[in-house]
Amino acid sequence: MTQEQWILSALRRGKKLTALDALKGCRCFRLAARVSDLRKQGFRITTEMVYAGGKVFARYKLNKKRG
Repeated sequence: MTQEQWILSALRRGKKLTALDALKGCRCFRLAARVSDLRKQGFRITTEMVYAGGKVFARYKLNKKRG
Protein backbone atom coordinates (compact mmCIF):
# COMPACT_ATOMS: atom_id res chain seq x y z
CA MET A 1 0.00 0.00 0.00
CA THR A 2 1.39 3.41 -0.93
CA GLN A 3 1.45 6.35 1.45
CA GLU A 4 -1.31 8.06 -0.55
CA GLN A 5 -3.47 4.94 -0.37
CA TRP A 6 -2.96 4.63 3.39
CA ILE A 7 -3.74 8.31 3.97
CA LEU A 8 -6.85 8.22 1.78
CA SER A 9 -8.06 5.04 3.45
CA ALA A 10 -7.69 6.60 6.90
CA LEU A 11 -9.43 9.80 5.81
CA ARG A 12 -12.29 7.84 4.22
CA ARG A 13 -12.84 6.06 7.54
CA GLY A 14 -13.45 9.49 9.08
CA LYS A 15 -10.08 9.82 10.81
CA LYS A 16 -8.54 13.26 11.17
CA LEU A 17 -4.83 12.90 10.40
CA THR A 18 -1.82 14.70 11.80
CA ALA A 19 1.79 14.38 10.72
CA LEU A 20 2.44 12.11 13.71
CA ASP A 21 -0.43 9.80 12.66
CA ALA A 22 1.03 9.53 9.15
CA LEU A 23 4.53 8.92 10.45
CA LYS A 24 3.35 6.09 12.70
CA GLY A 25 0.83 4.66 10.22
CA CYS A 26 2.73 4.63 6.94
CA ARG A 27 6.17 6.12 7.66
CA CYS A 28 5.22 9.30 5.79
CA PHE A 29 7.46 12.22 6.73
CA ARG A 30 5.71 14.67 4.35
CA LEU A 31 1.98 14.45 5.00
CA ALA A 32 1.32 17.94 3.61
CA ALA A 33 2.90 16.93 0.29
CA ARG A 34 0.80 13.76 0.06
CA VAL A 35 -2.35 15.75 0.92
CA SER A 36 -1.43 18.20 -1.85
CA ASP A 37 -1.11 15.28 -4.29
CA LEU A 38 -4.55 13.98 -3.25
CA ARG A 39 -6.08 17.44 -3.67
CA LYS A 40 -4.68 17.58 -7.21
CA GLN A 41 -6.53 14.32 -7.86
CA GLY A 42 -9.77 16.03 -6.86
CA PHE A 43 -10.19 15.04 -3.22
CA ARG A 44 -11.51 17.82 -1.00
CA ILE A 45 -9.37 17.76 2.11
CA THR A 46 -9.61 20.52 4.67
CA THR A 47 -6.84 21.69 6.96
CA GLU A 48 -7.46 22.62 10.58
CA MET A 49 -4.69 24.31 12.56
CA VAL A 50 -4.53 22.94 16.09
CA TYR A 51 -2.97 24.76 19.05
CA ALA A 52 -2.18 22.37 21.89
CA GLY A 53 0.47 22.22 24.55
CA GLY A 54 2.27 25.27 23.20
CA LYS A 55 2.56 23.64 19.77
CA VAL A 56 0.83 24.34 16.46
CA PHE A 57 0.16 21.58 13.94
CA ALA A 58 -2.14 20.78 11.02
CA ARG A 59 -4.91 18.19 11.13
CA TYR A 60 -6.48 17.02 7.86
CA LYS A 61 -10.02 15.83 7.25
CA LEU A 62 -11.70 14.53 4.09
CA ASN A 63 -14.89 16.21 2.92
CA LYS A 64 -17.30 13.58 1.68
CA LYS A 65 -17.97 15.21 -1.67
CA ARG A 66 -15.29 15.08 -4.33
CA GLY A 67 -14.79 18.32 -6.20
